[in-house]
Amino acid sequence: MTTVISGAYIAPIVGDEIPNGYLVVEGTMITAVGSGPAPVIPGAETIDASGCLVTPGLVNTHHHLYQWASQGLAKDNTLFEWLVALYKPWSKMDAEVVGGAAAAGLGWLAKSGCTTSTDHHYIFPRGRGDLFAAEIDAAQRIGVRFQPCRGSMDRGVSDGGLPPDEVVESLDDILTATAEAIDTYHDASFGSMLRIAVAPCSPFSISKELLVESAGLARAKGVRLHTHLAETLDEEEHCLAQMNCTPVEYMEQVGWLGDDVWFAHAVHLHDSDIAKMAATGTGTAHCPSSNARLGAGIARISDLLAAGAPVGLGVDGSASAEMVPLAGEVRQAMYMQRAKYGPTALTARQALEIGTLGGATVLGRQSEIGSLEVGKLADIAIWRTDGFYSAVDDPVVAFAYGQTPPLARLMVGGRTIVENDVLTSAPQDEIGRAGADAHRRLMKLAEDVL
Repeated sequence: MTTVISGAYIAPIVGDEIPNGYLVVEGTMITAVGSGPAPVIPGAETIDASGCLVTPGLVNTHHHLYQWASQGLAKDNTLFEWLVALYKPWSKMDAEVVGGAAAAGLGWLAKSGCTTSTDHHYIFPRGRGDLFAAEIDAAQRIGVRFQPCRGSMDRGVSDGGLPPDEVVESLDDILTATAEAIDTYHDASFGSMLRIAVAPCSPFSISKELLVESAGLARAKGVRLHTHLAETLDEEEHCLAQMNCTPVEYMEQVGWLGDDVWFAHAVHLHDSDIAKMAATGTGTAHCPSSNARLGAGIARISDLLAAGAPVGLGVDGSASAEMVPLAGEVRQAMYMQRAKYGPTALTARQALEIGTLGGATVLGRQSEIGSLEVGKLADIAIWRTDGFYSAVDDPVVAFAYGQTPPLARLMVGGRTIVENDVLTSAPQDEIGRAGADAHRRLMKLAEDVL
């Protein structure tokens, strides 16, 4: 099928913006981007995007979809307090909870312009079904590109870690399950809808051996590595006390710096950390709303960008960033940097680039997605910047400042999955109910530990 998008203000991310232009999509690919009147192509679907801003689809580089079922808990806690409060109910989740939560979380992301999302799932209670398969099924139902990370924890309280022993796995079980997930699901082909990453959880919940073995496994299989890092000062104190080094220094020791690695948060970085991450191409998933909600701090995103380190956006888990839309993180990232470093710290266009091409680069997919160019996949968001928004002359500013404009259309590989702010790839109301049902089910399963 051929689709022509006409009359739009196009922000391609790479190259000059086009105040009045068009895109042509053939099948899954962008085949033309230009200025002026769109070509007439017999039989093509034509989308009149007059009064609209067209951007690449947004890329979410960090999430915990299962947490949709545990929103609104531990509302005023630090990260460590929040985790201790929530580990026990999370230990009771099953595949039904994860499936409903993932569907709602991914549907919500799509409604905020997200076409590609990761997920970091790191708790696997025994005997509760195939949790990893449940979220993959949900992603296929919603129609977004998906890069789930097979997470893990092997260091419980009895070994000096933070999580209770009942939610950790053995090293051998983790490595076996992770290899099986890669072999079963990972698709490295151009335009893939499903790729897998390897993702031990965090320095305070995993052993050094797990980090080393996970890096070896990922590199042998040709997949990427992901973990939480430097989210709070508590974490730095933990690393200094137990490993006698800072979090980034620890990652360097275990071979976890490189252009196949990205860290979630990276809030508390030293100058030397930033230099190392930039020199090695190590990426960051910036989650400004979650960092603010938990009082973790404001990441040095402007400094990372100035050093040339890859940075993408993430909404983080729904239990630490309740109902946060990915498009809203463009604004949040920009405003948080300005609040700390001044009004020139991050521009609207820089923030939009972080949310698109920056995220694609963090995930190693910059040759496929993240910008509107001929030969790239047709992952496209069309935002209505007419009406109230037309009082702002610059559509990119209208998008990035204030409330996100309505989403007229969202396409993933040329397929429409959101139209006029409504999820169309699956019944929107049904997906919303699935998320609510997942919450109620988890609360019932966990009632003896809450």
